[in-house]
Amino acid sequence: MTHATTDQGHSTAIGRLLGVGFGGHDGKALAAFWAAVLGWEVTQTFGDAAAMISDGTTSHVFYTARDFKAPDWPADELAFHFELGVDDVAAAEERLIALGANKPEHQPGGAHWTVLLDPSGHPFCVTARQS
Repeated sequence: MTHATTDQGHSTAIGRLLGVGFGGHDGKALAAFWAAVLGWEVTQTFGDAAAMISDGTTSHVFYTARDFKAPDWPADELAFHFELGVDDVAAAEERLIALGANKPEHQPGGAHWTVLLDPSGHPFCVTARQS
């Protein structure tokens, strides 16, 4: 991979990541879940299969993936996962479960983080926000 560099040899950005697309069982429901979690807005829908959420700067698209299979975590290696920083882990966990997340039995984080599964089964971590 080639990176642009300045005269001093430091890397410079070629672009800015505007967002990421995520597949799941129901893209519109997944977008609604993550919009509620992040306090973002659903800004655009694409028929019955997808929706975009945004905070005004960054956007993510959630789409219905025809052959989506949730990872069998922790048996399956994860290609990615979200890290959600919160002020109160226990209170956030309660709210996230009320929104549709599930708490798997396997919890490797101890007192450091909690693993939850979003409505499509994607694992994500909930940890105390770093000051």
